[in-house]
Amino acid sequence: MSLSNLEIANSFQISGQAISAEPYSCGHINDTFLLKTDTGEKYILQRINTSVFKNAEALMNNIMSVTNFLKEKILRAGGDPSRETLSIILTNDGRTFYRDGQDCWRIYTFIRDSVTLQTCENEEQFYASACAFGRFQKLLADFPADSLYESIPAFHNTKSRYNDFEWAVSEDVCGRAASVAREIAFVRSRRDFAATLVDMQENGDLPLRVTHNDTKLNNVLFDSSTMSPIAVVDLDTVMPGLSINDFGDSIRFGATHAAEDEPDVDKVHFEIDLFDCYTRGFLGECGALLTENEKKMLPVAAMMMTFECGMRFLTDYLNGDTYFKIHRENHNLDRCHTQFKLVSDMEKAKDLMDAVVRKYC
Repeated sequence: MSLSNLEIANSFQISGQAISAEPYSCGHINDTFLLKTDTGEKYILQRINTSVFKNAEALMNNIMSVTNFLKEKILRAGGDPSRETLSIILTNDGRTFYRDGQDCWRIYTFIRDSVTLQTCENEEQFYASACAFGRFQKLLADFPADSLYESIPAFHNTKSRYNDFEWAVSEDVCGRAASVAREIAFVRSRRDFAATLVDMQENGDLPLRVTHNDTKLNNVLFDSSTMSPIAVVDLDTVMPGLSINDFGDSIRFGATHAAEDEPDVDKVHFEIDLFDCYTRGFLGECGALLTENEKKMLPVAAMMMTFECGMRFLTDYLNGDTYFKIHRENHNLDRCHTQFKLVSDMEKAKDLMDAVVRKYC
């Protein structure tokens, strides 16, 4: 019989005894709880989604290696390691996670006086997130990226994603392909583009670095008083990758005022001012360590991550909505349309984007 959340929590080296574990945050992958103990301490208790992250031990080794490295860098810089990165609480027998049957659990310390933001209320918040992710790159610049486990294989391999898309079109398991001929043509017309960054990396023109791979605003903790960025969190997808893909994913998510699933594409616009603001913060933190190719390809990465995401939404729609959670009919198709509209906008604004990057290099 499975243990209760409190019994599981008491299998970790926490302060005192666990007295409550309430659902916490709005993440879509892991189950997260705010844990409280009888000594007044708070922790984050999480059940790891082993359907997505199939090797919990390797995943937690990644996180432990990266956070220990970050703590040393933060301490040397005069910062507070307990506040500026995640801290893993070990189990009573010294492991990084606890296995209860098929379920795997972990605990982090709770970073007090911090908040997360789901949407940007102003450009300053977007700029602050750029600084946080740029600093993350800077601190991990000399970490051996190839020592990390690839928690989701081929996550940003757009050549592989394109092949998945073509397979979904050919199988057409739900008989939907004919109704999305225009969207399919959009993807196929950019087949060569899809290979651009993957080919550059394979040819040695772009270096592998430690990347976060989910650089949305809500993965930055802000100080609840000053609203300055404190720490980058949600490190499950930290693995070897391209630094510019982290940049590009932030632009995909944040350089528009429209929601990712906005059904009216006339309301979806790529905002060059938001691109400028994020580029200034990101390059201000890590621009000195990036190669010339990395800086030059930042606008391409913004287009690539947006194109990849739209292609994945379309692929899932063709497959019967089996990966992304949907909450209405044609939800994945709406998501696909917003991404393709942003790609089209970015293609038209490419010269402006290049000029912004040059301004901050």
